Amino acid sequence: MRIRRNTYQKVCHQIASTIKKLVNDSEFSVLGLATGSTPIGIYEQLRKMDVDFKKTLTYNLDEYVGLDKSHPQSYKYFMNEHLFKHKEFHSNNFPDEKLCPYYDSMIDNSDGIDIQILGIGTNGHIAFNEPGTPRDSVTRIVDLTENTIKDNSRFFNSIDEVPTQARTMGIETIMKSKEIYLVAQGKHKKEILEKAMYGDITPEIPASFLQEHQNLKVYYSD
Repeated sequence: MRIRRNTYQKVCHQIASTIKKLVNDSEFSVLGLATGSTPIGIYEQLRKMDVDFKKTLTYNLDEYVGLDKSHPQSYKYFMNEHLFKHKEFHSNNFPDEKLCPYYDSMIDNSDGIDIQILGIGTNGHIAFNEPGTPRDSVTRIVDLTENTIKDNSRFFNSIDEVPTQARTMGIETIMKSKEIYLVAQGKHKKEILEKAMYGDITPEIPASFLQEHQNLKVYYSD
């Protein structure tokens, strides 16, 4: 597995251009989307591009438990601000209380995810699949680790406001994606990214399971 190194802007433009080509070349397309600071640049690029998403479905990786969709830190709010209110899609889906039990079957019935965007946590989590998550995990409610709560506290007024649970796609769900783009930004992600891509495949580093994917591209920028 080769980790591609480039500037953040070039990484985001390259991935956005790949998404644009998929959407323009397909009668119907399905995107798996991520939140957090890492993919913001990808969404900025997509907003600028001449691309029609009206025949594109999206499935977001995760959503906090206990936050209303209008809360500024909910992932629905995040996606609306950075992409959905700027571009019209066929539909946008989240593993919320209503859809979580049906999420995997919905994705299967959509003929799977064409392109899945991922970030990586400092403890090696992907989506909210924390260390110890088995390979065959599916969409479900999970407890967030202290490490993840601490990392995400920068988005809230205090650590006490950070939800302790989330609904997330499982590793098995993610691995069914036809293409996966894993992006890590910042020197604090370099060590865990290298462990995940070049080390042992282990539930203790959930991102390491991605080594088994046949169409994975990994990007790193300082």
